[in-house]
Amino acid sequence: MIDTDLAELYEVTTGNLNLAVQRNMERFPEDLMFKLSTGEYESLILQIARSKKGRGGRRHLPYVFTEHGVAMLSSVLNSPRAIQMHIYIIRTFIKMRELLAIDKNIELKLLQFQDELHRHGEDIDHILGILKKLLDEPIKPIGHLGFRP
Repeated sequence: MIDTDLAELYEVTTGNLNLAVQRNMERFPEDLMFKLSTGEYESLILQIARSKKGRGGRRHLPYVFTEHGVAMLSSVLNSPRAIQMHIYIIRTFIKMRELLAIDKNIELKLLQFQDELHRHGEDIDHILGILKKLLDEPIKPIGHLGFRP
């Protein structure tokens, strides 16, 4: 999650959130938090409005926190609101993980279904080939049927 979104959830300014992080950098290794690169930030700001320098807005690259970084952040902020938001965010990450697991199961079942359809398609092609041969064979005239006096 990006620092501005977390600051909004924790009801603090982004500056105060980042200040708390900078004072506790030893708690935030790269696998818990990182800064976006300039290119990543540029692609992000295409999706959000940006104010000009001198009129408010972001002047530094944002921090991005992983699930465990969010947990560490709530211990750094250590307010009742931070604790509530920590629980809420962790539950959200858990739900996302569950949904991804469901998607993987669905994907596996679709692949199995695709394989079965492919096998059935081959069987149907074989049957259609036999029917075509039968239909393409000329009909031989049958002699007189029935009783002959």
